[in-house]
Amino acid sequence: MSEEFFISESTKLGVCIAIFTRRRIIFFYSSHGYNITDSRFIETAGPGCTERFIHALELYFVAAAKEVDSRAKGCIHNLQSYTSLRRDLTGCKSSFVFIEYAARMDLPDEVVSHPMIKAMEDAANDFIGWSNDICSYNKEQSDHNTYTNLITVLMHEQGLDLQGAVDYSGQLCKSAIQRFEENRATLPSWGEEVDRQAAIYIQGMQDLVVGTLHWHFNSARYFGKDGQTVKRDRFIKLLPKRPL
Repeated sequence: MSEEFFISESTKLGVCIAIFTRRRIIFFYSSHGYNITDSRFIETAGPGCTERFIHALELYFVAAAKEVDSRAKGCIHNLQSYTSLRRDLTGCKSSFVFIEYAARMDLPDEVVSHPMIKAMEDAANDFIGWSNDICSYNKEQSDHNTYTNLITVLMHEQGLDLQGAVDYSGQLCKSAIQRFEENRATLPSWGEEVDRQAAIYIQGMQDLVVGTLHWHFNSARYFGKDGQTVKRDRFIKLLPKRPL
């Protein structure tokens, strides 16, 4: 990993600049006046946890720049490329690191790099991203902003209508949960203490999956005041398109 990573992204929201080093994380959001220096995380997290956090943020900002470019060009990804991009855009990778940090752990490399742990991370990440796409689609289509959404990807790639793409998205979410459980059932043992820490990490991933679902229906971001009604009835009335 390089000593310093820099990305500057200019959008209609302003300029976002992020600088990452092993000792400091600095964010500048010129349109919001947001500035963080000398992160407490960097000062108190373990070395492996810190490296993973920095790398996750690198991936996020690179993916965000790619997303802006795709939207500007009107590009629609295929499912494979979209899945790869979405995993970096959800924020899950940095959130997974916060599980370690909150539990005051620094997981060994043999755990975090294990193929089954990585597969579980991907599965949780996919579910969170894809379920968000289902919940956010109505708002995004009203705003003429559906280029980075699983439903649009499936409609374009599979030739599906809207309901067909929503149903397919639901099947993908279900398969993500199945992947998570299948890998958890066959995890190896790393010894009593490491197994205890790995179990905390896995539980944290589960909590993120469940927590984001609750957030979608309890916040007003996507469903306004109708979140609990949508959760109960599973019916969404399409919003009219906003004037361009």
